[in-house]
Amino acid sequence: MLRLTRPRAVIFDMDGLLLDSERVSLELFAQAASGLQIPWTHEVGLSMVGLNSRDSNQLLTAAFGADYPVEPLRERFGELYEAAIVAGLVPLKPHVVTLLDQLERLGIPRAVATSTRRTRAEAKLLRAGIRERFAALACGDEVVRGKPHPDIFELAARHLGVEGRDCLVLEDSNAGVRGGVAAGMQVVMVPDLLKPDADIRRLGVQVVESLRDVVAALG
Repeated sequence: MLRLTRPRAVIFDMDGLLLDSERVSLELFAQAASGLQIPWTHEVGLSMVGLNSRDSNQLLTAAFGADYPVEPLRERFGELYEAAIVAGLVPLKPHVVTLLDQLERLGIPRAVATSTRRTRAEAKLLRAGIRERFAALACGDEVVRGKPHPDIFELAARHLGVEGRDCLVLEDSNAGVRGGVAAGMQVVMVPDLLKPDADIRRLGVQVVESLRDVVAALG
């Protein structure tokens, strides 16, 4: 059973935690790579989960070589992904609205800390109908160091005016969990595509099946 200290604020990851978008992203990256006739593997795509574009670009060149056409891939992926957002193909994960309603009743402020750049994050949250449920966003293009560094979580806490030790971070990725722990925050992992790595288990991070467990723990 999940055990939580009642937080003064909750910081949510976006992709794979609020939005069921990781599967869509991997499918569209594969589609973009196929169209450009360049290498791609599902395993490399999984390794990009939770990272900002700068760090994932470095991962791509490490996997496929320094001459890998990262920018053409990004451009084509962006076209496909923006179309998917407009078409409403990025749904909410289960229990998101229930948890947001509960936090609102409890008077607990909320922020999003996402590796996605602000323009795309705003568009996705607006399309999903939940942008107004968050007092602040901290985005990947607003920090020097992305996850697994703590910077983006610290920025989100500053936006909310809450000390890091009083925040609860909800994350689906190993990189995000490491960042929340590094920020000195209470962290719960809700896995999506990735299982918790061994170091996450060693850190004692609680891992739950879905956001429903968080709702029950805060009840």
